[in-house]
Amino acid sequence: MILEDYRKERLRKLEEIKKLGIDPYPSKSYRDTHINKVIDDFDKLKGKEVCVAGRITAIRSFGKLLFVKIRDYFGEVQLFIKDADTIKFFKLLDTGDFIEAKGTVDKTQTGEISVFTSDVRLLTKSLRPLPEKFTNKEERYRRRYVDMNVNPEVRERLVRRSKFWQATREFMMDHGFVEINIPVLEHTTGGADANPFVTHMDALDEDFYLRISHELPLKRLLGGGFDKVFDIGVRFRNEGVDDEHLPEHIAFEAYAAYENYEDGLELYEAMIKYVAQETWGTLQFHVGEFDVNLDQKWPRIRYSDIMKEKYDVDVFNPDEKQLRQILKDNKVELSGEVSVGRMLDNIWKLIRKTSAGPYWLIEEPLSLSPLAKKSTENPLVTERFHPVIAGTEMGNGFSELNDPIDQLERFEEQQAMRDNGDDEAQMLDMDFVEMLEYGMPPACGWGNSERNFWLLEGVSGREAVPFPIIKSKD
Repeated sequence: MILEDYRKERLRKLEEIKKLGIDPYPSKSYRDTHINKVIDDFDKLKGKEVCVAGRITAIRSFGKLLFVKIRDYFGEVQLFIKDADTIKFFKLLDTGDFIEAKGTVDKTQTGEISVFTSDVRLLTKSLRPLPEKFTNKEERYRRRYVDMNVNPEVRERLVRRSKFWQATREFMMDHGFVEINIPVLEHTTGGADANPFVTHMDALDEDFYLRISHELPLKRLLGGGFDKVFDIGVRFRNEGVDDEHLPEHIAFEAYAAYENYEDGLELYEAMIKYVAQETWGTLQFHVGEFDVNLDQKWPRIRYSDIMKEKYDVDVFNPDEKQLRQILKDNKVELSGEVSVGRMLDNIWKLIRKTSAGPYWLIEEPLSLSPLAKKSTENPLVTERFHPVIAGTEMGNGFSELNDPIDQLERFEEQQAMRDNGDDEAQMLDMDFVEMLEYGMPPACGWGNSERNFWLLEGVSGREAVPFPIIKSKD
């Protein structure tokens, strides 16, 4: 039977239900017990009446007996039914329907915990049957609500994703940070090298950017007198979709006044470990080809040292011809106007992809860090740090630049790159420079995205979000 035939049959049953004077879509349920409680608290509930509700997952008829499985968010339980009228009513019901069942908790002769049902009430009539298997990736992403029913591990993963962000929030609040939600729409966007989305606000008749980062508004809060702030929320980057990138994703950024990158290294190593333990209950992970042990003191490696060691590149006096050859030899193609900085960054990515970690990459060159403070020991590098784990940068932090003249010069360099065709170079933000002229205290900033969750969960970005972006289709 094809889907259209199933649907027609269910529509026929729907009309029969309505003729009986039954509302197939009532607004209220009288559920008083989650299904898992029936199982977990059986000794307490045995012989007592409960009202459970959920989706029908199986119907088995044995003459004058009917066995029905229903599932809610918390678990699955069997309904034991022998009332003739209720069995007759079930001829109008199907797997996928939502029902409410009243009855007494007990065990069947085979020892299965069940609700010996005295009354059943329809809550939602399903018009389409759920498939027994659902493996086609495109269809799974397109109909995620079906995917979650057929493949419950998808729903369980989203619960862990929630725990991941809740643990992040708890850690930061326990360390004195205040969560402040900042705007998504910006006149000038910045804080990262990314191509932004553009939208139009009718009320002001102006174009706005969807934020690519939380950074500049949060640092404005430091200029406004806050001490420690963070935000967890969506950001948008108009770029490709792959295992590590989604144009729309959740990110976290935090800024602490009167601290520097040395303080941040300690804090965020502890945070990553705490979040991993709270989310997965372990600090040992197998990610792709890498075995990763977070339960150690992470070493620190200088950017210039690892680039020299792996590719004999002098990041302070780069040879553009050498850089192009390295990229060519490794089949890395860059489109558009390509700066030396972009080439260096892509060579570093070749190294990163082979790194199990964990380690901290520190002291990135000044030319690659337009918002980070120069090192007091070496003015050619910045007080910047990245945790590298299983081939991925799992965050980005640095001592924040608070010299308005220095910041303006770096913004002007980035704007010149942008004017020359680099769409991912940062924009000149004069309002931010003005804020710095009023004064912002020394600070350490940090950011990471939900890519950290994808990585340690061992799945792609599209597998790890509830409704991944996919090309539209009727």
